[in-house]
Amino acid sequence: MPRDGTATRNKIMDVAQDMVLDVGLAGTSVEKVIDRAGVTKGTFFYHFKTKHDLAAALIERYADQDEHHFGDAMAKAEQLARDPLQQLLIFVGLFIEMTEQLEEPFPGCLYASYCYQSGAISAQTMAQVERMMHFWRERLSAKVRAVAAEYPPRIPVELGHVADHVLTTFEGAFILAKVMNEPKLASEQLVQCRNYLELLFTP
Repeated sequence: MPRDGTATRNKIMDVAQDMVLDVGLAGTSVEKVIDRAGVTKGTFFYHFKTKHDLAAALIERYADQDEHHFGDAMAKAEQLARDPLQQLLIFVGLFIEMTEQLEEPFPGCLYASYCYQSGAISAQTMAQVERMMHFWRERLSAKVRAVAAEYPPRIPVELGHVADHVLTTFEGAFILAKVMNEPKLASEQLVQCRNYLELLFTP
């Protein structure tokens, strides 16, 4: 039975993603990816016509995994608690648990890597990053509104801003941990985010 090439394609993408997270897209050349992945040029170009095609495939896979992580975490939180505030706190707690398990070298965030070099990335590829920011914002906003309906905030706030704060903390925590080379910073910042939500909504 002929091989479908999926394993080789995934290997190329895994190597490329590690390089992008480490040195950025500009520092990730096709030649370096080919060398590190241990494939031929013909094999690489069979799977990806250009570096831009590779970049698009990377963010599409990353976004798909991210969407599933979000969905799985929210589904688990909603299974563990009926109260919307507890659901939101558990949701953040699940990501705290995940980030606590990360070790050096800290992987970083592919969204951030792309944004830093957006001028070198196609508009279609950057649209995927924007789509995922809206995905997080819309679903977090829905949960925050559900919380506020039962637990009015203790101080005046825009609920959409609260959702954006959670999203900003998630993204910023990964950037901070990567830049400072301290993986624990990510989970520590998410703990502060959870504390804020608990203080804001707990009667």
